[in-house]
Amino acid sequence: MKIIRVIFFAGVLALMGCTSIPPEAPELSVELGKRISAIEDSNIILLNRFFDQKRKEVDRFIEDEWVPEFANQFFSNDAIANAWDTLVRENDKKQRLMFLVKVGPRLQKKINEKRLELIQPLDELERQIERKIREEYTQVRAMNSSITSFLVSASEVSENRNRYLEMAGATDKSMGQLIDKTDAAVTNLLGKAGDAENKAVRAEEFLGKVREIRDSI
Repeated sequence: MKIIRVIFFAGVLALMGCTSIPPEAPELSVELGKRISAIEDSNIILLNRFFDQKRKEVDRFIEDEWVPEFANQFFSNDAIANAWDTLVRENDKKQRLMFLVKVGPRLQKKINEKRLELIQPLDELERQIERKIREEYTQVRAMNSSITSFLVSASEVSENRNRYLEMAGATDKSMGQLIDKTDAAVTNLLGKAGDAENKAVRAEEFLGKVREIRDSI
């Protein structure tokens, strides 16, 4: 609200210093509003595509790293290992099928739970950033309507537009920092080739970083 008041009073002072307002000002304001909405839509599309890619990378982490380790731990359980060894030794296809039918849903449930655990924070972060972007652009559009009477020439429209966008906080820099931090969190989750660090530890660090980014908005 402080920013809006500053702009309002600045506009009043500008208006007081003007002897006339160009008749093109309303049309220019309408055109500016359309461009602001187009930029907003483009930013939201890019944001959604970015998070789609991050979700795919998390899925790759689950499939390539977490599932193999989880399966190894699952079949390291003495009861499970002994049961499976017996089935393999007896070579009873029917019993092996029954075993897989029994344990399969349990395995899938654990995998789904882990995916939800890692994906849900990304979904929430995406919604929060999108909401922040839309709020900023809503404020910018409102200010654009308010400053129509302050436009004195077509050449000043672009200059005013960029200044008000920056003052409203809808700068590429602020949103870019959130995107960069999210990208870094997912990259750390995937790890480096040959990285022996425990997958569970990386997953926990990922969740912590995403929550930190979310709380900073």
